[in-house]
Amino acid sequence: MTDTYTGEFYCVKCKQKREATGEVTVNDKGTRMAKATCPTCSTNLNRILGKA
Repeated sequence: MTDTYTGEFYCVKCKQKREATGEVTVNDKGTRMAKATCPTCSTNLNRILGKA
């Protein structure tokens, strides 16, 4: 089962904060990141959550 994160992401294309739900992944350095898609423009959104 994968973790999910629901909250605010900043969309670089829209230049606004958007509410979205994304999947939580861990990168090579051990930092947790949430990845989602902007509901308005379909751009990929990333949010750094901190160390795992």
